[in-house]
Amino acid sequence: MPTSRITARFEKAKAEHRAALVSYLMVGDPDLETSFQAMCALRDNGADIIELGAPFTDPMADGAAIQRAGQRSLKAGTTLNHVFTLAQRFREEDSETPLILMGYANPVHSMGYEAFAGRAADAGIDGTIIVDLPPEEDQPLRTAYAPHELSVIRLATPTTSEARMKTVAEGASGFLYFVAVTGVTGAGSADPQAIKPNVDMARRVSGLPICVGFGVRNGAQAAAMAQIADGVVVGSAFVEHAARAAETGDLTAAINGMGDLAKELSGSIRGVNRA
Repeated sequence: MPTSRITARFEKAKAEHRAALVSYLMVGDPDLETSFQAMCALRDNGADIIELGAPFTDPMADGAAIQRAGQRSLKAGTTLNHVFTLAQRFREEDSETPLILMGYANPVHSMGYEAFAGRAADAGIDGTIIVDLPPEEDQPLRTAYAPHELSVIRLATPTTSEARMKTVAEGASGFLYFVAVTGVTGAGSADPQAIKPNVDMARRVSGLPICVGFGVRNGAQAAAMAQIADGVVVGSAFVEHAARAAETGDLTAAINGMGDLAKELSGSIRGVNRA
């Protein structure tokens, strides 16, 4: 079951006394085959969970790097169905690595919640992060997800109060994505110790693993976040390898670059003992 796959991955990381590495890539940037090979490279080099970005025309939460990635993907003709097809292809050879679809509400609403949930489950998606759909408005989506046990993964920030966190946590599952800094993806990295009380509060209120992201770009930053979080999310730093491939045409370099970065991040995270 999808949610169980996420839970199993965090239990595995906990048993190994470490945080999990959550990696992100934009599907179809620069093309679908490169995305597939990149997924395999991330998995093979220590990524515990893979987030698949679905391109959208108005990505309000994304910084410049991911916005440009989405534009390249859309220009290449990538659709939501391509995201599902890619996930299904990966799932045919990997039944354990959790896959998270990260995107925006409009394409999901256009497809229809029940159709979207069924298609996601059939493709082997474990959960979604719909960044512009607040808890007060996602009950129909949760209802559609329930038969498939898809996780509703929500966002929290350093400005999320405890009262608001209770609302964010209600109906959430899988893990909670804690945005380390206010702003868009790719923004400057936060001070882990400064946000530790917020992360601890989010974990206590939600009862879920807390993954911290936004602004983490290298092993040192990942290790620092691994001291306070159950998972570390890295996105823009991976996407920049695809950007260089789009400029140079060297797709192999992009795949290898993502793999090398995952290896660096995973090694640094595993060097932090959370026993």
